[in-house]
Amino acid sequence: MKQAALTLDIDSDGVAWFVFDDPDRKVNILSSPVMERLDELLTEVEEAARASRVKSLVVRSGKDGSFIAGANLDEIAVLRDSAQATALATRGQAVFQRLHDLEVPTIAAIDGTCLGGGTELVLACDVRVASDRPETRIGVPEIRLGIIPGFGGTTRLPRLIGLMAASDLILTGKAVDARKAERLGLIDERMHQAVLVRRAREIALELADGGQPPGRRRPPLAHRLAESTGPGRRLILKQAHKQVLERTRGHYPAPLAALSVMRRSARKPLRQALVIEAEAVGRLIAGSVSKNLIHVFRLMEGAKKAGPEVEAPAVERVAVVGAGVMGGGVAQLLAHRGLAVHLKDIDQSALATGLRHAREQFQKLVTRRRLGQREADDRMAAISPSLEYTGFGMVDLVIEAVVERMDVKQAVLREVEQVVKPDAVLTTNTSALSVTEMQRVLERPELFAGMHFFNPVHRMPLIEVIRGEATSDVAVAAVFGLALKLSKTPVVVKDGPGFLVNRILTPYLNEAGYLLAEGAAIAEVDEALLDFGMPMGPFRLLDEVGLDIARHAGATMHQAFGERFAPAPALEALEATDRLGRKNEKGFYVYEKGRDKHPDQSIYEELQAVIGAERRGLGAADIRDRCVFPMVNEAARILEEGIARSPGDIDLAMITGTGFPPFRGGLLRFADRLGLEIVVDRLAAFEAAHGARFTPAPLLRRKADAGEGFYD
Repeated sequence: MKQAALTLDIDSDGVAWFVFDDPDRKVNILSSPVMERLDELLTEVEEAARASRVKSLVVRSGKDGSFIAGANLDEIAVLRDSAQATALATRGQAVFQRLHDLEVPTIAAIDGTCLGGGTELVLACDVRVASDRPETRIGVPEIRLGIIPGFGGTTRLPRLIGLMAASDLILTGKAVDARKAERLGLIDERMHQAVLVRRAREIALELADGGQPPGRRRPPLAHRLAESTGPGRRLILKQAHKQVLERTRGHYPAPLAALSVMRRSARKPLRQALVIEAEAVGRLIAGSVSKNLIHVFRLMEGAKKAGPEVEAPAVERVAVVGAGVMGGGVAQLLAHRGLAVHLKDIDQSALATGLRHAREQFQKLVTRRRLGQREADDRMAAISPSLEYTGFGMVDLVIEAVVERMDVKQAVLREVEQVVKPDAVLTTNTSALSVTEMQRVLERPELFAGMHFFNPVHRMPLIEVIRGEATSDVAVAAVFGLALKLSKTPVVVKDGPGFLVNRILTPYLNEAGYLLAEGAAIAEVDEALLDFGMPMGPFRLLDEVGLDIARHAGATMHQAFGERFAPAPALEALEATDRLGRKNEKGFYVYEKGRDKHPDQSIYEELQAVIGAERRGLGAADIRDRCVFPMVNEAARILEEGIARSPGDIDLAMITGTGFPPFRGGLLRFADRLGLEIVVDRLAAFEAAHGARFTPAPLLRRKADAGEGFYD
C-alpha cells in the first residue's frame, strides 16, 4: 500500500503525531489532496480527543531539512476566476481554523524549510519550536508570486508578532532563521535538531497536564505602544504604504493589498478578518501580475535543472586571477559559499584592493547580522592572496578576471593552463570578448568556458555560462554547478558578441543617446523607463556601468554588427569630456558621497554641438517604446542565431541580469502579452522615421504575421 503524504499516529501517552512526508516529492507541499487528508485526520483527532485518547498534538515533517515548502503552485497558476481563487483560500483557512480550534494543545516542531502555507499552518498551532540548523528558515514568500498569505497568514502573523514585524516579513517575502524567529516571537524555543522531537513531546505532555507554554518574546515596548492605538497603527501602515509606492511605483498590487488587509482586519474578530484576507488573495491570484511572477518563478526553478546531462566535476578549490574590485568580489562570494580560494595578481596594490573589497563585503554581512564576526573572519581566511601561481596545481577551476583586452587574456590563460592540473576547468569573466577566440591559444580548449558575473557580484543573481565552439559539456557542467553552489542563476548561452544580456541592453542604452539629441531631457527619459518598471533609467544605468566601459562595449558591438549598433553621437561625444559616471562622481547625474542627487544640467551645454540646447518633451510612450522594442527585436535575432536556447532563457537573463520588471513576466512574455504585431508595427514606424536600427528582425516579423508569440 502506498505511503500517504500525511500520517497520524497516537502514542501510548496520548500524544498524537501528524507527520508530513510525501513519498513522491523531495519537499512537502500543501496540495489539495494533502489538505483534504489533513481535514480527515483532524476529524479523527477531534473524535479521539473527545474519547480522551488524545491529550495533545504535535505536527512535524518526516523529511530531513524540510518542513513544508508551501502550497501547490500548479493549482494556483491555473486559477483565473477570482471567485474560485477566493474559495480555494477560504477552504485552506477553514482547515487551519480546525487545527486552531482543537480542544487539545497543538505544537509545531519545525526542522528545515518552512514557507508559505507551512508557516500559516504553524501559526494555527499553540506552540512553535524549531531546530537551529542553517536549513531552518521560516517565512511567507507569497508576495514574490504576486499574492499574499491567504490561508490565515496575513491575519494571524500581525496578531502574533506585532504589526511592524509582520508587515516587514509579509511585504518583503524574506525568510528568517530560527534565531531571528525566536527574537521576533514567531517561535517559542529553538534547539539542536537532535532534541527537537523529544522537546516537542515534553511540551505536549506538559501542556496536556495543565502546564504553561514556553515563554514567548513579545514585540519591543515601543512597538507595542505604537500599535496599541488606532492613530499609531494608521501611521505605521501609512509609512509602509509610502515605502511600497516608492519601491514599486504601484506596479505590484500584492503589497498594497496586504497593507489593506492588515488595516481593515486589525480589530475585527479572527473569522471576519479571514474573510477579508480570502477575498483579497482571490483578486490577486486571478490577476496578470501574479501569473507573470509565477512564470518567472518557474523559469528560475527550471534554470537549476538546465545544465548538460553529464556528471559535473566536483569543484571545491577555485583560483581567481586578477584582483581589484571585481576579482575581490568574486573571491569573497566563493569564500562565503565555503570554497577555498586562491586570489592572484601581478600587482600588490591590486591584490590589496581585492582583499579590502572582500573584507568590506564580509563586514557588511556582520553589520546586517547575517554572519557572526568569527564566522566572517574564518571565511575571509579562506582567501589566499599571492603574486605567484602558488597552489594552482590543486585547484579544480580557475576564473580569469583581468583587464578586458584579448591579448592580455590570452597570455594569462596560456600561463594558467601550464600550472593547473590537466582536468582543471578554466573560465573567463568577460562581458563581451570572444570565448572562442580565447580558446584558440589553449592546449585543452574543451575545458574552457565563459563565466560572466554581473556587477556588483554579491548582489546580481545572474551568471552567463558561455559555450565557445570547442567547449565541452563537462566544462559547462562544472561552471553551471559552481554557479548553483554560489546561489546564482546560471543561463547557458552560445558565444557571440555581447553574449545575451549586453547585446540586448546595448540598443536600449544607445537609444537613450539618440533621444537626448532629439531634445529629450535626462530625467524625462529615465522617468519614462522607471514608470515602465525598470529598476533605473538608461542614463542612470550608464553612470552605474561607467561611461568609458559603456563606450568600449558599444564599440565592440558596432564592429560586430555594423550600423544597427552605431553609437549615438551624443554618447560618442562624451569621450571628449572627463565624465566617467558614478566612479568619478561626474556623469549624467550630480553625485554627493556616491549618491546621485539630480541630473547634471551642465551636460546639455557640454554636448551642445551634438544635441542642441533646447529641450522638448517627446512623450513617455514614445520614449518607452523606442528603448524597449529594440530589445525585443535584438532578442528575436539572438533566438534565431541560437545564442539563447529559449525565450525563457532570455527572459530569465534579462530579469536577473538587468532587473527587467518581473511583474511583466520578462521581455518576451511582455511582447507576447502586448502582441507581436503591435511591436512590429511600432518598429516599422520608428524605422521610417529614424532609420534601419529599428528594422524588425525576420523571426519577429514571421511570428507577428503568423499571429504567434515567442512562447508559442
